[in-house]
Amino acid sequence: MQARTLGWTGLEVSPLGLGCWAIGGPTQFRGSQFGWGQVDEDEAIRAIRAGVDAGITFLDTADIYGTGRSERIVGQALAGVRDRVTVATKFGLTFDEYSGTMTGRDASPSYIRQACEASLRRLGTDYIDLYQFHWGDYGPQAVDPVLDALDELVREGKIRYYAWGTGPEGAIRFVERGRCPSVQFGMNMLTMSFGEAADMLAFCDEHDLAAIINGPLGKGLLTGKFDRATTFEDGDLRQQQGWNMQEGVVATGRRLVEQLREILTSDGRTLAQAAIGALWARSPRCLPIPGFKTVAQVRENAAALEYGPLSPQQMQAVVDLVTSSLTEEEAQSL
Repeated sequence: MQARTLGWTGLEVSPLGLGCWAIGGPTQFRGSQFGWGQVDEDEAIRAIRAGVDAGITFLDTADIYGTGRSERIVGQALAGVRDRVTVATKFGLTFDEYSGTMTGRDASPSYIRQACEASLRRLGTDYIDLYQFHWGDYGPQAVDPVLDALDELVREGKIRYYAWGTGPEGAIRFVERGRCPSVQFGMNMLTMSFGEAADMLAFCDEHDLAAIINGPLGKGLLTGKFDRATTFEDGDLRQQQGWNMQEGVVATGRRLVEQLREILTSDGRTLAQAAIGALWARSPRCLPIPGFKTVAQVRENAAALEYGPLSPQQMQAVVDLVTSSLTEEEAQSL
């Protein structure tokens, strides 16, 4: 697949990114986990470098991922190759940097500047390409001071572009300022046929935005690597969420993936590569950012670039099975 531009910017990026949430390791807030278990930092660094070597030039992280740990790993991995990649990170959630604990939220201008400076330090860079507001339910009517602070950071050269993290309601205020080239939201092969995905993609089409897609592998469910006996370690949000591979909507999703396995892998690609290809087929604006912990995972995901979008026949098989098996509410939980 050919490189594409990040929305209207002319900034060239690969059609696939690296989602750097999982490499932050365990993170908690009021006793709840929202990380992905333990991580080997050296392996994570090797994985990022393998991705860059394979042609992936877009990395998405956040200061809250591992309460700074993900950004520090990204910074180490990009030493010497920073000019080859586009780096996106996020702000808005507060934390104790070395305890793995989120403490709250802050969108004051003074905190935005503080958070930006801290991210620059951890990433080992002089500028952030895309700075995303990580507060999905922030009231759009109160967002002007946030935008003013971001505009000042642009003028100072600390960030190049900024974006709203979720949903069109706040994103339109960002778009109107003229420095927002993207929206990030969750979508995957099992949710892309429903109304929310259509609304978000239509918004991106209307404003010439990139659709940065988090969770493209359905928290690993769409890789086909889980079975009825699969469980998750403490510190993994799937364990916290009570994922059950034997009954309920997660088990249904696992069975749907198995039913689709033959047609999705008939051209040689893996199920993970098919899940990525489904999003490219859904819209050329989609820039999936699958998570990873290992070199092998990154290399498998990067190889999806060799196959490209799913065929119309494969896409139709997915749509027919999913829409006949799941309600929109069920799909959105996957």
